[in-house]
Amino acid sequence: MAVHDTIGDFLTTIRNASAAHKDTCTMQSSKMRAAIAAILKDEGYINDVSEGENEKGFKTLTLSLKFVGDTPAITGIERHSTPGRRLYYGCKDIPRVLGGLGVAILTTSKGVMRARDAREAGVGGELVCKVW
Repeated sequence: MAVHDTIGDFLTTIRNASAAHKDTCTMQSSKMRAAIAAILKDEGYINDVSEGENEKGFKTLTLSLKFVGDTPAITGIERHSTPGRRLYYGCKDIPRVLGGLGVAILTTSKGVMRARDAREAGVGGELVCKVW
């Protein structure tokens, strides 16, 4: 059985485009990817998110990356929970990223949200990724 980590591929595409100083990166769209991209935009790590279609009619997600001078706004992005190792945290156990300087993104029973919002709502869930 083949295991495909689509969220890991999504994060790797962002990491590689940012390191290569690309203005935009385009990838296949999904609800989870769109929710993660919306959080990255709200947190100020990317400039804009837009949805479109490729030549075959599949939905795509285009991220406009943000740079401060010549430095990418995303200095680090890593997948935390993987398909082979799911990591779940209660609302009181959710780890902080760089002492609160970064953002952790979770999937909860109330949808995809930042760790800060999950703590306030009193819900735990699967820690998808960390961004700083």
